[in-house]
Amino acid sequence: MKKTITKFLAGGMAASMMLNLAACGGSSTAANDSASTTAAAQGATEAAQGATEAAKTAAETVAKSEGGNGTTLRISWWGGDSRHTATLKALDEYMAANPGIKVESEYGAWSGWQDKIATQIAGNSEPDLFQINWNWLWQFSPDGTRFVDIQDLTDFDLSQYDQSLIDLMTIDGHVLGVPVSSTGRVFYWNKATFEKAGLEVPKSFADILAAGPVFKEKLGDDYYPLAAGTYDLTILLTYYMQEKYNKQWVVDHKLNYTVEELTDGFDFLKSLEANHVIPTQEKLTGDGADSLDKNPNFIDGHYAGVVEWDSSIKKLADALDSDQELVIGEYPADYGTPATVFKISMGFAVSPNSANKEEAAKLMEYMFNGDGVETLGLERGVPSSHKAQEKLEASGALQGLTYEAFKAASSNAPFQLSPYYEDAALKDSAEGAYQEIMDTMSYDGVDSKELAEMLIEAVNEVEGK
Repeated sequence: MKKTITKFLAGGMAASMMLNLAACGGSSTAANDSASTTAAAQGATEAAQGATEAAKTAAETVAKSEGGNGTTLRISWWGGDSRHTATLKALDEYMAANPGIKVESEYGAWSGWQDKIATQIAGNSEPDLFQINWNWLWQFSPDGTRFVDIQDLTDFDLSQYDQSLIDLMTIDGHVLGVPVSSTGRVFYWNKATFEKAGLEVPKSFADILAAGPVFKEKLGDDYYPLAAGTYDLTILLTYYMQEKYNKQWVVDHKLNYTVEELTDGFDFLKSLEANHVIPTQEKLTGDGADSLDKNPNFIDGHYAGVVEWDSSIKKLADALDSDQELVIGEYPADYGTPATVFKISMGFAVSPNSANKEEAAKLMEYMFNGDGVETLGLERGVPSSHKAQEKLEASGALQGLTYEAFKAASSNAPFQLSPYYEDAALKDSAEGAYQEIMDTMSYDGVDSKELAEMLIEAVNEVEGK
């Protein structure tokens, strides 16, 4: 089994390993290469590095001397269409108010985005300013030096953020990003489908388990109360364990559960499939959609529930057919006290390679503390900035599905999440340990005890690196 775990851990680390590509050279093709050839190559490398540094210094000098006039900033982010629209509008407004600044935008869906950023970071070609996932700080900058320290940017007001959130963005004293928002996993139900089945939306795990057979009998084999991919199943497992055993998922860089306790957890996940609560992973893969908002079975109500981040629910709600309705569910408390997964939703970081760091800071100030706050609204979840919250409350924007879900999540999150919970070696959608373990459970029906051992080994290896 060690061989299997090592295989998918190695595969899941691909994104992290890309950071080392720029430093890797080819092997020698002949054993008797002369010392003079080696010296010449070293000289050429040093000359190239010197030219690069000179060019960078010149660019910074020009940027400073122009006082921002004619400055071009690159910014990137991922998200759904509504986030793209709001962000582009905010950037247009910023450029209109600052005619000497041109902002070039790079954006897309989440799928494949981490690989894109990893490639850019490996090649020192990332944008001046870019949206980051919280765990990327540890993945891409374990020593705290790969991104600009936000404390050094005089044009960004970091005092608007709780110190507890700033601490979560800090490695070795360096604040590596702005904690734009926090988010938690929430149960959502399609009220229309449950009504079609003659049921109220679930309030407990007992309700969820009982709904499966009813859906199958009254609506058909292709209707399910809940849809959950491999990472969603990991979230559900974490919720179940934290609720039932009242323990944080990871403590002192080790998974904080015994094999016996996790065996119980995997038995619970298996019961969801056995009771027709969730489709198998084979069924989900066969749907041919890389996310639920693009899955016809979710869009038309065949999949009637999700456990999703409050900051991401808008794109799912917007994707539903007009006769469907997504509502916030209660946190199941059958086995103890609700304990959902809660984390920094996302941040923004500044590249150390940027020639316009302070201009990037000014743009962040505008977007997250200033006039851009109202244009962006809740597209990145409920803002962490106190000033942003005040602006949105005054405008009446602190309401709706995202805000109500955030309040529910933040009130039911007693445990802190490890920054390695979403490490690529665990979460990668192609070869991460979560993917391998949950697929093994769903496709192969592997014994729950063996699944528990696999998960403990995988998490502990990542946490201990």
